[in-house]
Amino acid sequence: MDKTDSLNHTKWECKYHVVFIPKGRRKLLYAELRKHLGEVFRTLAQHKESRIEEGHLMVDHVHMMISIPPKYAVSQVVGYIKGKSAIYLARVYGEKKRNFVGQHFWARGYFVSTVGRDEQVIRSYIRHQEKEDERLEQLGLWR
Repeated sequence: MDKTDSLNHTKWECKYHVVFIPKGRRKLLYAELRKHLGEVFRTLAQHKESRIEEGHLMVDHVHMMISIPPKYAVSQVVGYIKGKSAIYLARVYGEKKRNFVGQHFWARGYFVSTVGRDEQVIRSYIRHQEKEDERLEQLGLWR
């Protein structure tokens, strides 16, 4: 795993932690589709010369650490991934489901944070968040 990437006259390391959700957090619909989305996201990121370093598709949201070259804005790449994946889902799965919202599958907006020197902490957070959510949910049962 290289620390820096290169463009013609630039050495760079720009990684971001990105989180976004399906519209209305449609857990049932999203749960069926999430096993197919990892490869779709990776392919779409490559179209923008980006790379998904780490990712986890939670029951009701997406976590990813993505490396984006400085020539692209984060909003441009995340918007592209969300938009094209929604179109893909509409084409592949839209005819099978009633009330499938197609191009409006993802909610507007997203969370983004620069990774910086905390890369290992964020990788660990993404990998283990589902277990942590389950643990916190169990604690909430006793209240």
